[in-house]
Amino acid sequence: MFMRLAVPHLGPEWLLAIRIASASIMLWVIGLAISKPLRITRHWKHYLFLGLFNTALPFFAFAYAAMTLPASILAILNSTAPFWALLLGFLWKGKPITRRAILGLLLGISGVASLVGLGGVSIDQGALFAVAVTLCASISYGFSSIYAEFAERVEAYANAHGSLWAAAFMLVPFAAMAPAPDPWPLLATGYALLLGMLCTATAYLLYFHLIATAGAPAAMTVGYLIPLWGVLWGWLFLDEPVGWNTIIGAGLVLTGTVLVTGFTPQVFSRLRKREASIG
Repeated sequence: MFMRLAVPHLGPEWLLAIRIASASIMLWVIGLAISKPLRITRHWKHYLFLGLFNTALPFFAFAYAAMTLPASILAILNSTAPFWALLLGFLWKGKPITRRAILGLLLGISGVASLVGLGGVSIDQGALFAVAVTLCASISYGFSSIYAEFAERVEAYANAHGSLWAAAFMLVPFAAMAPAPDPWPLLATGYALLLGMLCTATAYLLYFHLIATAGAPAAMTVGYLIPLWGVLWGWLFLDEPVGWNTIIGAGLVLTGTVLVTGFTPQVFSRLRKREASIG
């Protein structure tokens, strides 16, 4: 929602610069307060890889696509990352794919097709290209998740902080080459700062903490909430219509994600017990 509100006034380059710079600075201040070192000389390659595939590329793709696509469709496409992780895990690491996962993948593809083919986006506005760009962002998330599964183990806070600084060094220089808005939009800047400090820095801390304390399966379950909140915020604050294509597409994507990740009510119950024991 914040991307949709800010990008028409700032452009994708300046939106990304403000988002990533504010998030990086916020985590730097927190790091000073809690004395959390990054150990850059030891893990700089790891941070660069995560910064590129888990932050820089998907952030830019979503900012670009937000100029065309509604927030609800952006959120639904964002939740397809487990599908790409499944395929990339098979192609890159030879991880087996079950028939249940194949069914989930097909449902997810059907969900994306329903968003585009049932009137969810306007082809005349170049939305098909924006959909492709958004799916590239989800593929990048899937790729980074496979990498993280086999990469060196780095402390959760350092993963969040280091990857954001790496992305900042990659993306902020592009803003200097982009024309600055004239006049400067203060309200859009506020949205970009909220996107950086709330939806990026704070969310990264919570997400990596959840991975470290409750495990990756528990952290992955937050993906099921992305379409729900994306559609809700778009409807409440951006007057985006919620048609049958949106409902059908979201339902197919979520059902496919459940099948791909093997998430069931029994798994959820075990995760809650595990989190309670950790607490």
